[in-house]
Amino acid sequence: MHILLVHQSFAAFDEAGGTRHFELARYLAQRGDRITIIASPVSYITGKARSQRVRWVEKQTVDERITILRTYTYPALHKSFFHRLLGFISFMISSFLVGLSVREVDIVWGSSPPIFQGFTAWLLAWLKRVPFLFEIRDLWPAFAIALGVLRNPLLIAASNGLERFLYRRADRVMVNSPGFIPHVTARGARWVELVPNGADPDMFSPEAESGDFRSRNGLEDAYVALYAGAHGMANDLSVLLDAAQQLQAEPRIRIVLVGDGKEKAALQQRARAEGLENVLFLPPVPKEGMPAVLAAADCCIGILKPIELFKTTYPNKIFDYMAAGRPVILCIDGVIREVVESAQAGIFVPPGQSALLAEAIQTLANDPQRGCRMGRSGREYVIRHFNRIKIAQQLALLLDDMRRTDG
Repeated sequence: MHILLVHQSFAAFDEAGGTRHFELARYLAQRGDRITIIASPVSYITGKARSQRVRWVEKQTVDERITILRTYTYPALHKSFFHRLLGFISFMISSFLVGLSVREVDIVWGSSPPIFQGFTAWLLAWLKRVPFLFEIRDLWPAFAIALGVLRNPLLIAASNGLERFLYRRADRVMVNSPGFIPHVTARGARWVELVPNGADPDMFSPEAESGDFRSRNGLEDAYVALYAGAHGMANDLSVLLDAAQQLQAEPRIRIVLVGDGKEKAALQQRARAEGLENVLFLPPVPKEGMPAVLAAADCCIGILKPIELFKTTYPNKIFDYMAAGRPVILCIDGVIREVVESAQAGIFVPPGQSALLAEAIQTLANDPQRGCRMGRSGREYVIRHFNRIKIAQQLALLLDDMRRTDG
């Protein structure tokens, strides 16, 4: 089977960001499928292009069964919402034109957000007369509206219309969280499949050596509370800085933020202005380097703004934290809270509550054995319920069924 994946923010192991799709592609390739991925050369974490040279398309051959086509994208994702839209639309056009040249495709798989590439994937599937799989990783435009990023009434109406159009025309709608199912079915999805986020436990080791990371960053004797991921509007990292301010009397506790995003510069400026010497900002790390980073953490933090819709999410980073055997301090309510509490893998803190976040960090710092128990429990839970290999097998069955039904 030849699968064409259209995914603007696709990341391989040598890039920062979530690698769910690269891991799934490797599994599909191992069972004999061929995967062509049309992706952007601009990182959604940093907003920067992979190279200074602008090309219409750059071909990367991972192996004989996985090909990545990086197509032109306007490289200014983090300047403003308008520039971000230009980036989305430029990729929508370039990915469509490049996708036309990909031959002998059996299934087109479009991943949203951004939702515009969903239209590209649908159109390519329609022209090639093959099934269309529409994957929902976040509820766009609903999240953008809730955050206040998308405010123009005409753009909201057009985005909602496009969302419904794609749900109704997809042969399958695939979601990575059970919390998304009511939303997509209410807007016209005919056949919804849950293929959840998860992690590869074999990629992480709770006992991995972490001395180099700690020594390089002056963390040898520190209790490290780590946040890893995007520094964007949705992530509410100002609350984490509020918690750091309240923990300044505990010099052993260090708040470490690894990643990048539109809000990082402002967060760094605030930390300097307030003299938050217990906060350390580090650049994004490729996925292949994340096991060492997580091994250096004593606890890991998942945080989003206190928005009702965010209760529907299964953030990938939480499963990585658990797979690495690290206790989770979770400032996200809803379905992911159910996972962490069922696994007995961490402490829930109501979103937006910096004092309670500081208290949770302090609690685990004072009782490292409790944190170790939570970490072991979380890892075991991921192995049993959210192992990436089992998730990849679910996807393979879905793709086989789509091809069989089409045939």
